Amino acid sequence: MVHRSMVTNGERETYMSRRIIVGLSAIALTITAIPAQADRANATFPTSAFPLGQSGAPIKNQRSVAPGVDLFSVMYGTSTQGWTVTVLMPNGHDDGKLTTAQAKAEEVTAAGFTPSVQKIVQPAAADAPAVERYLVRVGLWTFKERAKADKVVKELKEFDIRAKTDYLGDDGLETTGPWDMRVVMVDPRAFRGSYKTSVGTSVAKRETTTSMSKLTKAIAGVNGGFFNIHTPKALQGDPMGISVVGGRLLSEAVAGRSGLVISGRKVRITELKTVITAIPADGAKTEIKGVNRAAGADELVLYTEEFGTKTAADGGAEIVVDAQGRIVKARAAGGVVSRGTYVLHGTGVMATWLLDHAQETSVMKLDTKVIDLRTDRAVPLTPETYIMGGGVGLVRNGRVRISAKADGHASVVMMLRRHPRTMVGVTRSGGLILATVDGRNPGVSVGASMVEAAQLMRWLGAKQAINFDGGGSTAMVVGHKVINRPSDGSERTVGDSLFITP
Repeated sequence: MVHRSMVTNGERETYMSRRIIVGLSAIALTITAIPAQADRANATFPTSAFPLGQSGAPIKNQRSVAPGVDLFSVMYGTSTQGWTVTVLMPNGHDDGKLTTAQAKAEEVTAAGFTPSVQKIVQPAAADAPAVERYLVRVGLWTFKERAKADKVVKELKEFDIRAKTDYLGDDGLETTGPWDMRVVMVDPRAFRGSYKTSVGTSVAKRETTTSMSKLTKAIAGVNGGFFNIHTPKALQGDPMGISVVGGRLLSEAVAGRSGLVISGRKVRITELKTVITAIPADGAKTEIKGVNRAAGADELVLYTEEFGTKTAADGGAEIVVDAQGRIVKARAAGGVVSRGTYVLHGTGVMATWLLDHAQETSVMKLDTKVIDLRTDRAVPLTPETYIMGGGVGLVRNGRVRISAKADGHASVVMMLRRHPRTMVGVTRSGGLILATVDGRNPGVSVGASMVEAAQLMRWLGAKQAINFDGGGSTAMVVGHKVINRPSDGSERTVGDSLFITP
């Protein structure tokens, strides 16, 4: 059970210039029991009540987009929540430890406002415990009174207190919605196409899901995994995890994190790692640490022809290897990766290794393995193999199982707060489910917490499910057109996308 409680100064609200006396009543998140929809054999839309909010049947519209591929528009719930002001902690975060929140509350009180210190609980995941955190909040207004909350934020700023206006529906606690979803269900008995991932025209460049959809001639698709926004702008299309397209490894795995493995029409979700070894003619093997990304200190990184831009002129060394494995050139770091070649790029001690063990007219072999950690077996890298790193495992063997820590998302923001979400599931019979839930749109759609995302996918019938990149990245494309409402106001460029193809 996820809940919050508050230390308050009463159950009334009075507003005067620069002063608010407020008490926000304690709220508990009610998790609706999830029907055993995951036991359904085929990808059919559930007939049970919507799993979030008050129990009831959603409004849905259905249309066929291809044989065996159906699109559902799903709406449920109504808006009943309003606004508050959240005071930011010294590190700029919304939440902090109790002592930090109490100190901030004293600062707010000294400025002439009366705050509430509110406890929230980050839900426990399968691999991470629940965590108590605290917010400092001022005021409570109805949905139509946002301007009053905005005014308080400005007044707090005059006292050098940073704050923001918060919609209570985003909290991840009890809500009545509403939710606006798009769901694509693929019936494996009737569908004769396949599934593919795409990084677009290059690994380095970010592109829209719409653009990638046209490139792959897709029926439908969704945005993919997270991408690296903390790298030079020209490289921000680099997936933050594994990417295999048509059997070619284009980005290394973060060992142990969840991924979607595709072979034709067969899909599974598992945990993965990659092992890539460079083997020169003298047999002095060494590990390649990365693929198509910026190199760190003393690293050996592989750049494939799909990289799409020049390698970094970072003072390291490179060798260019042709399709037959012959070293055709040694050069200073910083150059193009021509078609039919790959480049090994070394920095620091690995630059020295390259020069010591790789000579022109010699050979270099690569041993590339993708390991399924559930079976401890290598995934065959055939032209039908596509792999996409996700964000967080949601459902495993029909049960909610959130792998937040292993997948790097064990935080209040990712686990408890509601955001737009992109989710992918596999049914017991091998059917595919693509789902998006819009969010960050008060009064229209609240999005979902990570726990709610898992509940939604299990309700839809997923035996296995994974969370992809969300927020402003969430996009579903059908017929090369975005059919949901991206929270940025327009479609965001992303690193990779997943598609249903003819």
